[in-house]
Amino acid sequence: MTSSLSEQIRQFYDASSGLWEQVWGEHMHHGYYGADGKTKKERRQAQIDLIEELLNWANVTEAEQILDVGCGIGGSSLYLAEKFGATATGITLSPVQANRAAERARSNNINAQFQVADALNMPFPDNSFDLVWSLESGEHMPDKQKFLQECVRVLKPGGTFIMATWCHRPTDKVPLTVDDRKRLAEIYRVYCLPYVISLPEYEAIAQNLGLQDIRTDDWSRAVAPFWDVVIDSAFTPSALFGLLTSGWTTIQAALSLGTMQQGYKRGLIKFGLLCGKKA
Repeated sequence: MTSSLSEQIRQFYDASSGLWEQVWGEHMHHGYYGADGKTKKERRQAQIDLIEELLNWANVTEAEQILDVGCGIGGSSLYLAEKFGATATGITLSPVQANRAAERARSNNINAQFQVADALNMPFPDNSFDLVWSLESGEHMPDKQKFLQECVRVLKPGGTFIMATWCHRPTDKVPLTVDDRKRLAEIYRVYCLPYVISLPEYEAIAQNLGLQDIRTDDWSRAVAPFWDVVIDSAFTPSALFGLLTSGWTTIQAALSLGTMQQGYKRGLIKFGLLCGKKA
């Protein structure tokens, strides 16, 4: 990653992760509210349900060596390691996140390790993991091709790659408008994203890399209510106090929650899924 972008991402998550954990817990990703997005759920249960639904969708029933790319404070890593009795490794650009995830692994006696590493240049040998898991980290990658290439490189033959990421709508029939690009630029600025692409573009990259049994899906409706819940929770007294002490970048992200909410409602933002196996 370019040093300026990686530094922005590091600073963003160093500053905001503690507040997120305080308000929301260990899972730093969308929740799942049923296929139609209408199932009412407790907010953290919805996030756990997203993990389970992704595993079911990708037909993953076992794993021994798991890599969590963009691991946050270890929510998915620890959950998957415990579920499968596996060894999990998580990477993040944020030292604050890596240290907190390692602390949580020790306190829960879960076999997981965490380190600061660049997902575009992973410090692992080829064919190291039988499950490579990327839950809402692809949007941060400045080179989507290199990102998927690295994920496939470290995946064992026969192993599974699962990715869920922010996308923009497909553009094969209607190109992005000037207004679309303006709205996306605001999201990029606030959440430290270089750019996002459409799900069909991700699928084309995966095909070119030789992944087998590729499947994709759009779960935008299933996860869109997440932003309504986040907005409601962001303005409690404790969350507001936390925002004020977390710095301007975190405050900007909170003030822009409605931008993501509207992005889903307009059909501009998509929650894209992709899975495949390494030959």
